[in-house]
Amino acid sequence: MSTEQAGAWVVLGGVHLINGTRPRAADDPLVLVRVAPHQEAGPGTTVVVRWADLGPCEAVARTADGRLLGRVRVTGEQLFEDGFAGPALRPLVGSAGSALVPLCFLAEQPGGGYHAYAQIRAHLDDACFVRSTAEPVGHGEADELHWLEGALTAHQRFVLPLGNHHLYFRNHFKGTELEYKYTLDPAPDIWEAGQEVLRALRAGELPGCRPEYREDFQIWYYDNHLFDVLGPEPARGYASFIPSTDGKNILKRKWFAEDSFARREELTHGVDVAPDGYADHLTRELGLTVRAMPPFRRVRYDVQCESLRTGHIYGIFFDHCQLLDAPDVVLSQCEIEYLRSRGLLDPEEGEVVAEMDRVDAWVRGLLADRGWAKERTFYSKRSFLRDVVAARPELEPGR
Repeated sequence: MSTEQAGAWVVLGGVHLINGTRPRAADDPLVLVRVAPHQEAGPGTTVVVRWADLGPCEAVARTADGRLLGRVRVTGEQLFEDGFAGPALRPLVGSAGSALVPLCFLAEQPGGGYHAYAQIRAHLDDACFVRSTAEPVGHGEADELHWLEGALTAHQRFVLPLGNHHLYFRNHFKGTELEYKYTLDPAPDIWEAGQEVLRALRAGELPGCRPEYREDFQIWYYDNHLFDVLGPEPARGYASFIPSTDGKNILKRKWFAEDSFARREELTHGVDVAPDGYADHLTRELGLTVRAMPPFRRVRYDVQCESLRTGHIYGIFFDHCQLLDAPDVVLSQCEIEYLRSRGLLDPEEGEVVAEMDRVDAWVRGLLADRGWAKERTFYSKRSFLRDVVAARPELEPGR
């Protein structure tokens, strides 16, 4: 079977097949809705289905033991109504099956069998699915349900990571920041720049990647009080305090001697110290030798880019840093950073960095086309503030 001939289905079923609130039964209704394949190449990791985009579909309903309940033509918008099976499906599944949910996405494979994608989030207008099968399951026609046991078994294998408070996210570089930077000169309006990149992602200009599902854009405004950490190399880097709304602080520590791609990073929330005690806290509580840098306000717009092939999520940040005591001193940057991964299966070694390089190359092209930046830099906020103080010593706190 060729890739072009391979089919795909959204499978609807009772919510108990996901959450185990009651036992499975032979007469549980299942509805297979045939849709266009959602993967561009290979099985991929993430599938997002918007009901309005499906158009006219063929749906077949069977019981879990294979008994045919009927067939119907239906449009994507008619599948659900206020969280229940739509009017076109109710005659097939009966009142007991009215609480159908998107159960899984089923993708036929060229070599036979099907990959199943577990539903992780479902809404009135769309649903998100993550692949749970490492190898294809079942063979034969999809509505013969030979794949069902393998798909439900795979889902149950991952029921804890799917259902706990971390949901389906993993971080493959916990405690380490992977980041590329570009200094933007001339500095653009970062709101417009972020929206341009977001629009390009939505239009599919970066193949295989789309804005992160229901988390495509974030807005940040906060003050930052940064201290250059001096002394022996193992401790060098910086420590910064970010005041939070509860009157306390987030303390960010980064360890690095020189600006670089990968840096150790640690966040501590709820640090209860007043601004005039920041330096003493670092010195007495953490034993650090520090030098205060000019405080600045950071405005950042985050475009969240998700790879549907791998499930890795990358941030494309547009950053405007302005000194509080000298508003004319500004650093404008674009950063590409690995954030987390939406996936149940282990990635291939080196996959994150290789794909991050591809995202970086795409962003670099956009920046160069607009005359904002051409070359990557590792120029950090610490280096920027060091340069500011060297050029204008009167801006160093305590002078």
